[in-house]
Amino acid sequence: MKLLTHNMLTSHVKGVTKGYPLLIKAAEVRVKEVEFNPQFVSRMIPKLEWSALVQAAEGLGHRQDLPADLIPDYEKNEEFLKQVHRALLEVEVIEGSLQCPESGREFPISKGIPNMLLNDDEA
Repeated sequence: MKLLTHNMLTSHVKGVTKGYPLLIKAAEVRVKEVEFNPQFVSRMIPKLEWSALVQAAEGLGHRQDLPADLIPDYEKNEEFLKQVHRALLEVEVIEGSLQCPESGREFPISKGIPNMLLNDDEA
């Protein structure tokens, strides 16, 4: 699961009002180089919850130079876009789980795929 995916996921357990951001409990993390596409990264940044991305990258030990706050005119800063690209697309959780911040419910991550399916009594 890439951090781009993590940034978009939330817990939908019945009764949960604060199901975001999910806490990552990683058992295996890999960094795999992906071709840099500055236009894609620039278009994705406005859709992100920036603080959740920084928190997730830091929790996995892969924050590096990613700033705590989004910088102005990021579209023109290639070095910044490369840092965001690395966090979003190259850091990948292979095995572990995602934990709902409110209910504590854990969703497994297996072979890089998070399973967000709920049991009947949770929906």
